[in-house]
Formats: sequence, structure tokens, C-alpha cells
Amino acid sequence: MVAGAMSMAAGEYVSVSSQSDTERADIERERRELLADPEHELMELTSIYVGRGLDRELAGQVAAQLMTHDALGAHARDELGISDTVTARPVQAALSSAAAFSVGAALPLLVVLLVPVSALMWSVSGSSLLFLALLGALAANAGGAPVLTSVIRVGFWGALAMALTAGVGALFGVMV
Repeated sequence: MVAGAMSMAAGEYVSVSSQSDTERADIERERRELLADPEHELMELTSIYVGRGLDRELAGQVAAQLMTHDALGAHARDELGISDTVTARPVQAALSSAAAFSVGAALPLLVVLLVPVSALMWSVSGSSLLFLALLGALAANAGGAPVLTSVIRVGFWGALAMALTAGVGALFGVMV
């Protein structure tokens, strides 16, 4: 369980760190563009607001006001889609991934402790799918997403992963 949690955390950290690096590079590029050609950047921001439904005059006023107040912040948010609330957070993502894996792994381990050895394979497989469905439902409910869609998605991919793992094990003469 520890190895799995660490593996998930490491993978998530690397992935989200790459996203964070890209965000920082995009912001640095935007900073250079603002210094090199502020008039073009003002027109760019104005066009963004026109595209969102403001008339050109109002969009120009909004863009000018935001450029005066925090030009880089306005471009990061409205051009790049980067803000303090949606920026990549690698450590938070890694910890969340490790915690989610640990909870998900603990439930089947509990079944291993409670079920006789003769019934382990089917009990662990079935309970794992049940736990995946329950966790999928909880996650969907917490996020306000459709529960049935989440349960089907998590159950399908969990069953596929288990079947492929068992298939690879069978190729090597090992029951997994």
C-alpha cells in the first residue's frame, strides 16, 4: 500500500509540476510581451473581452483599466486562464493522490483480513469493484457531478485494470 501511494504521489507530483513549469513559462513570456509591446497587449486583451460579449468601447475601457491596475494578472487570468485559484499545486496534488490511493487500497486489504483464504480471489475482486463504485459515487456527489456516470466510469476502468492485471499475471503463471 505504501509503495502504491508513493508511486501515485510521485506520478502526480511530476505531472502537476510540469503543468506548473508551463504556467510559469507562459507568465514569463507574457511579462516580456507586456514590456515589449504594451499597445498590442492592450488590443489583445480588448479582443478577449469583445469575444466574451462586451462591445468594443467598453471592452477597451475594461482592458485599459485592468492594464493600469495589474496588466500581468489580467493577461494571466483572461488570456492564459491562470489565476491563484486554478494554478497548479504539485505538493497538494501529490498528497491528495497518495491519500486517495491509501483509502482505496485499505478497503480491499480489510477484506483480505476478514475473508477465508479459499474465497479471497472473488471476495477481493468483488469488494474492490464495490468499493470503487462507492468511492466514485462519493466523489461525484461531493463534486456535484452525475453519480451514475461516475460509478460506471470508475467501475469500468477498475474492472478493466483488474482484468488486464490478471491477464498479464496469467501470461507469467502468477495469480494476481
